[in-house]
Amino acid sequence: MSQRARSMSTVVAVTALVATGLTACSTPEASPGVTDDTITIGTHTPLTGPAAAGYSSISAATQAYFQYVNDNGGIHGRSIEYVVKDDAYNPATTQTVVRELVQEDEVFAVLNGLGTPTHASVVDYLNENEVPDLFVASGSPQWDQPEKYPWTFAYNADYVVEAKVLATYAQETWPGTTYCVLGQDDDFGSDFTEGLLTVLGADGLASTQTYSVSVQDVVAQIGAMQAAGCEVNFLATVNGFTALALGTAAKMKYQAQWVSSSSGGDYPTLGGYLGEDVAPLLLQGFVSSNYLPFSPDDEWVTLFQEINDEYNDGAPFSGNTVFGMSVGYLFAQALAQAGDDPTRAGVLEALETGSLTGNGIVPLSFSADSHAAFQGVGVTVVDQGVQDYVADHVYTTDAADGEVVPFTGEPVALEGDGIPTA
Repeated sequence: MSQRARSMSTVVAVTALVATGLTACSTPEASPGVTDDTITIGTHTPLTGPAAAGYSSISAATQAYFQYVNDNGGIHGRSIEYVVKDDAYNPATTQTVVRELVQEDEVFAVLNGLGTPTHASVVDYLNENEVPDLFVASGSPQWDQPEKYPWTFAYNADYVVEAKVLATYAQETWPGTTYCVLGQDDDFGSDFTEGLLTVLGADGLASTQTYSVSVQDVVAQIGAMQAAGCEVNFLATVNGFTALALGTAAKMKYQAQWVSSSSGGDYPTLGGYLGEDVAPLLLQGFVSSNYLPFSPDDEWVTLFQEINDEYNDGAPFSGNTVFGMSVGYLFAQALAQAGDDPTRAGVLEALETGSLTGNGIVPLSFSADSHAAFQGVGVTVVDQGVQDYVADHVYTTDAADGEVVPFTGEPVALEGDGIPTA
């Protein structure tokens, strides 16, 4: 063998030994946002703009829950840091702030990004960059596409599911009446309307009206519903437009039964829009849906009220508070199950095992084949200023043409102090 050949053989051998040594000594690269003591996540949400009054309290409630967890040792010894970015319910702004979260703040995950049109503008970006896109605050069916969006998981009950349940309840409660719908002019409104028609039939709606969040006026839409003789009006509206619709109808002396998606059906929030004196009158008998602990005497509600008082500066307690803290609890549960050294892939694996319970009144449906959260809802009614579930009116169904089935199981019970452990 020539001297040159011997030299080349030596170089190859040394290189192989060095590579072997590096492989033996290396450890898995930590996911962005994770240190020995903290894990950083973020969200986009409307702190300003047309949806702020209805939804800005959600992220504050989630933050309060995380502070409670942190003060009690965190999850696997890590404190949860939550970065909240205002997108004003504007998709262009959403794109900017989400890129800031990923590229500048280097978050581990995006949690509970709010809004159908806003989150739709960033879902591709998050999946392309393999950022866990957890518990989207929207009931659009598009979040449940594991093959297309493997990093995205829904949280809200699907709008189609909600509508099918509410339409079934309406048929049972007010048979033979004239049904109509007012919906937002995007997937929120169209998906909800699709669910109504699945139950009511293709000709089941006498009038279908839409609104834009950029126009604070629904006089024409309410007038059209009144002229069509609508007796039961379904609403796929954010809270501000639910209040606007009811207030407009009252000024027009138009009386009807109102039935709302959970996204715009929170009584305390609506009361803030309508006024404490007027709300009990205009909202008497108001029907909505929900899938989270809600009753005033529920043990989860009691815990969340205590957390709200201590960690949220005594902010008003509403369904949005319960929503925000419930989202925080589910993330903490996923993080606990992901283990001592959490990775982005590990959190997804924890979700797809189907073992997470959350704290809903119906089971979660997460699995490798389903990234939908709650495939069912209960029906709530306002009576003399109190919004609560109607007994024996919890249903499950799917986002297609499946049957609406009564759910006879039990809600998830509170365990310990509401802080998940592995």
